[in-house]
Amino acid sequence: MDTEHTKPATGPATEPGGAAAAASEVLNATVSGLPLNADHAQAAAWSPQCGAVVGFSGIVRDHDGGRGVASLSYSAHPSAGEVLAAVAAEIAVAHGGVRIWVGHRTGPLEIGDAALVAAVGAAHRGAAFAACSDLVDTVKARVPIWKEQGFSDGTSEWVGVSDAPQ
Repeated sequence: MDTEHTKPATGPATEPGGAAAAASEVLNATVSGLPLNADHAQAAAWSPQCGAVVGFSGIVRDHDGGRGVASLSYSAHPSAGEVLAAVAAEIAVAHGGVRIWVGHRTGPLEIGDAALVAAVGAAHRGAAFAACSDLVDTVKARVPIWKEQGFSDGTSEWVGVSDAPQ
């Protein structure tokens, strides 16, 4: 399942101090089985108006809860791409003047692969950090994507399945 959604969003009309704020823009909101590239995301989020670009990469690690992770796979509800796009648009409106790039992987991933990549460009670092943090937290809370972890002891578990849409 590869779904990409991009659309401009607008934020507040003025920045602190009364200066006109740039409109926010969602550059990319993708759920895909293809690898994600953090450097590409950060380059896309930058523009000449941006004094800061903040990036986040959620990377598959080799352990969880004290157990070794041997395999990991992400599954997505068919609405995941639309929900991701809606979340990105909401964050763009809430944090005016930002440029957002976000993507989430599905399918089998290996240790070291990026599962979630986000980049936010803004005129100032505080705005970029705040919007990126809000974006990542909201994606993790609302986008219907679940992971199955296989542990080195042969057991496995699903994470986030209780949040599945009905």
